[in-house]
Amino acid sequence: MLAYLNGQILPRAAATIPVEDRGFIFGDGVYEVWRVVNGQLFELDRHLARLVYGLSELRIAAPEFATRDGILTVAEKLLSGSGLETGEGTVYVQITRGSAPRTHAFPPEGTPPTVYATVNRFVPPEEARARGVSVVTVPDLRWMRCNIKTLQLLPNVLAKQEASERSSMEALLVRDGVVTEGSHTNCIGVIDGVLRTHPLTNLILPGVTRAVVLELARELGIPVSELAFNESEISDLDELFLAGTTSDVMPIVRVNDQTIGDGVPGPISLRLAAALRARIDSDCAAPPYLTSVSTTA
Repeated sequence: MLAYLNGQILPRAAATIPVEDRGFIFGDGVYEVWRVVNGQLFELDRHLARLVYGLSELRIAAPEFATRDGILTVAEKLLSGSGLETGEGTVYVQITRGSAPRTHAFPPEGTPPTVYATVNRFVPPEEARARGVSVVTVPDLRWMRCNIKTLQLLPNVLAKQEASERSSMEALLVRDGVVTEGSHTNCIGVIDGVLRTHPLTNLILPGVTRAVVLELARELGIPVSELAFNESEISDLDELFLAGTTSDVMPIVRVNDQTIGDGVPGPISLRLAAALRARIDSDCAAPPYLTSVSTTA
C-alpha cells in the first residue's frame, strides 16, 4: 500500500515523521476517514467539511491539501497505485500541527503542518450485521470537545479494549447516566417506532453516517427525535444500532447482559441498513472523479 506524506507518494512502510512531530508528542492534530467504493469517495464534502472545521477549531492552518481537488487528487494516486480502483476501501487522512521542539505552546507561525494519507482494502461486516452484535457500556471519560475529530483517542482506545475483552464489538459511552455515542461510532435507539439519538453538541462527534441515516429515516417516514436516552432506558429500547463509516448501520442485539428487543436485528435497523447501502451504491456509481480533478498533488 502507498502513502502520501507532505507532498510525496511513497510506500507506506517508508513514510516516516520526526520524533518531535506534535501529532506524535501531543496528539495535536485531526484525522478523517472516507469510505470508498470503486474509486469513489462516499460523502466527500461532508467529511472534508468536518476535517476543515477541526483544523479551524484547533487553530491549525489548513494546508492546500485540505481542499476538494487536493483530497481527490491524492486519493486517486493512492488508490490506483495500491490496486484499489475497484471494490471497497478506505482513505485515511491525518493533519498535525507539524514538527517543532517540544513545548506546550504552539510552534512559531509558519511551521508547516504534517499531512499524511493512506488507503486500505475494506470488507463490509455483513455477517455481523445479519446476526447483530453485542456491546458494553463504559464511562465516557473524554474531554469536552468530542465534536472535533482529534488524534487524542486514548479514552476511546481503552473503551474499545474493554469491549474486546468482554467479547463485544463496541463500547457505548455513558456520561452522567446519558448514552452519548460509541468509542468510534454514533448510537441510535428505537422506541415505539421513533429513532432516538444524542443531539449534536460538544459531547459527540457529528457523524457523517449518522447524518445520512437520519436523512434516510425522514425520507422513509420514520420519526426522528434527537433526544438522548439514558442508560436506564436501554431496557425500553425496541431496537438499537451503531452508525459509522465502516460500520454502516450495525444492529445491536445485546448490551452488557441485556437482550435488545427479540435478540435479533430489528425491522427498522435492517430497513435503514438497506437504504444506506443503496445510497452508497448510488452515490458511488457516478463517472470516475478523475475526469474532473486536476493532476497536481
